[in-house]
Amino acid sequence: MDEEILQDFLVEATELLDQLNEQLVDLENSPDDSNLLNTIFRGFHTVKGGAGFLGVNPLVQVCHRAENVFDKIRNKDVAYDAEVADVILRAFDQISRIIGELNDGVREFDDIAPQLLSELDAIYKGHAAPVEEVEEKVESEAFVSLQLPEGVDPDGEISDDEFEALLNQRDSLLGEDSPKEVEPILALPEGVDPDGEISDDEFEALLNQRDMLLGEVVSSAVDPAPSPKPKPIPKPEPASPAPQPTKKTDSVKPSSSPEPVASKAAGEATVRVDTRHLDVIMNLVGELVLVRNRLLTLRSADSTQEDLANAVGNLDHVTTDLQAAVMKTRMQPVKKVFGRFPRVVRDLARKLGKDIELELVGEETDLDKGLVESLADPLVHLVRNSVDHGVEMPDVRAAQGKPRVGRIVLAAEQEGDHILLSITDDGKGMDPDVLRRKAVEKGMMDEAAANQLDDKQAFMLIMGAGFSTAEQVSDLSGRGVGMDVVKNMIVKLNGSIDIDSAVGQGTRIRIRVPLTLAILPTLMVSFGRDSYAIPLTSVQEIFDFEERNTNTIDGQTMVRLRKKSVPLFFLSEWLTPGEFRENRKGDKVVIVSIGNQRVGLVVEQINGQEEVVIKPLGVMLQKVQGYAGATITGNGSIALILDLPGLIERFQ
Repeated sequence: MDEEILQDFLVEATELLDQLNEQLVDLENSPDDSNLLNTIFRGFHTVKGGAGFLGVNPLVQVCHRAENVFDKIRNKDVAYDAEVADVILRAFDQISRIIGELNDGVREFDDIAPQLLSELDAIYKGHAAPVEEVEEKVESEAFVSLQLPEGVDPDGEISDDEFEALLNQRDSLLGEDSPKEVEPILALPEGVDPDGEISDDEFEALLNQRDMLLGEVVSSAVDPAPSPKPKPIPKPEPASPAPQPTKKTDSVKPSSSPEPVASKAAGEATVRVDTRHLDVIMNLVGELVLVRNRLLTLRSADSTQEDLANAVGNLDHVTTDLQAAVMKTRMQPVKKVFGRFPRVVRDLARKLGKDIELELVGEETDLDKGLVESLADPLVHLVRNSVDHGVEMPDVRAAQGKPRVGRIVLAAEQEGDHILLSITDDGKGMDPDVLRRKAVEKGMMDEAAANQLDDKQAFMLIMGAGFSTAEQVSDLSGRGVGMDVVKNMIVKLNGSIDIDSAVGQGTRIRIRVPLTLAILPTLMVSFGRDSYAIPLTSVQEIFDFEERNTNTIDGQTMVRLRKKSVPLFFLSEWLTPGEFRENRKGDKVVIVSIGNQRVGLVVEQINGQEEVVIKPLGVMLQKVQGYAGATITGNGSIALILDLPGLIERFQ
């Protein structure tokens, strides 16, 4: 199959699966929601149709059986309870697995596990014979019963009218109306002109009516038993090829012209963009061309300083708008990440025997596509931690006067040029004294150092590698792995983590990350003629360096800042080694925050704030610690962007 068609299918199927993942959990809480039921049914139906066209029969098999079950649920013959949901969600996992493998370049698949198909059939068979068996039986009888029109050679060709007559015979034997008789039964939605155009939703509704009337069966979902049949009667070619059944494996055949198999990385490089954003970009590019033409005219003609200033001001305005418009094409709603968590919470709570309600807030908040993908794993760790460690068992909550159903809120909102994400639970909360004691027991610090930690710092101990408050190690927690990964990932994204908790009331973890990774607001500093950029998101304050306010503790220079000692690092000793500067009068101290650590960076000169476009370093320099990339400043010189976590690690 043409890889381009396959990639279009994968984009659509991936979006449908993201929606289904959340909708299936919502349906468990609202099993009588007919709109939700129909949406889910259409989702499986759409994936099945695309898979059938591409010949991915294992995908067709499981989608078709899931469709059968949901048809029974829509007709009130089956209740969508927890047991049925477990089976459907396992079927969904199989569909997701195959779609993921297609994205990874796999083109041949084993059959779906028979146990899963049997369970889906069992749900369906509890109320009627499976569709596959009915079709297999009546079709084999119909083939032997069909009578050729008089005078027709059974080994020759037949006309379209003769073939239509045979189809009507078959429909009559099967107890079905012929297609011509079925058409008047389909009811157009109220207000729709029968001679005019209809929308996609109205067309989909008509397809669903047709499927219910005909008891639609996809022959590719079964492996029919052999039955005696006469010599095949030539038929007109169908509009689209029907998928062929196989017994062991199914594959998507490549097209005759060799094309490279698309990898998952290629799929992740694509993003759907609203055409309205593209229209805005096109208009702005048009204005940019006009400004360029104006500047060229001014260069070649006698012009005043005022004319030039106006043209440059116009150029600045257009490029700013163009930058914002281009950034919007990279933006995606955070719902792409949030959509997976209803399933995560549902499965984990069911496994632990807890009742937990998840609330999603701010799903339409937009952020950079790269951030959407990078935040997925850290948020999974944090949500699992809230379910496992935060929310108590129902009986424990009831004994404390709390509702038996715990509550977790996953929220997102935009704050200026940052995105604030928060995970809040109404569980048992964290006791800072217990955390301090655990830190001492695990040898992370001595008792004196632990007692100096305030509550905020004590809460941040859970982000340390190997730290865990679980009394027993389980397959979910207890090894102290996960939260340190979260911290490292957020710091790598130039973000920060903040934790608030109260014993018996719950915990809130807040993550603040930049709105985009492509353009970075920075503080420009310099040493002589060399410029460097410090990510502005980490900068807390700036003040003059004064030798009398510093002291040395265990060989480390410290500065006193509001009754607390902050370590000082002289960037010139690293950036310009060998150049000893005795006179540091006029130097500045930039206080930066890296995770829960604060340090002071001593620089020679502050040049102000500047938004820079990050350019990656060359292959030879990518592993040099302390640098995140490079950029070109407003005066045309090159400035290196400092990677603060790597920088501090080198100093220490």
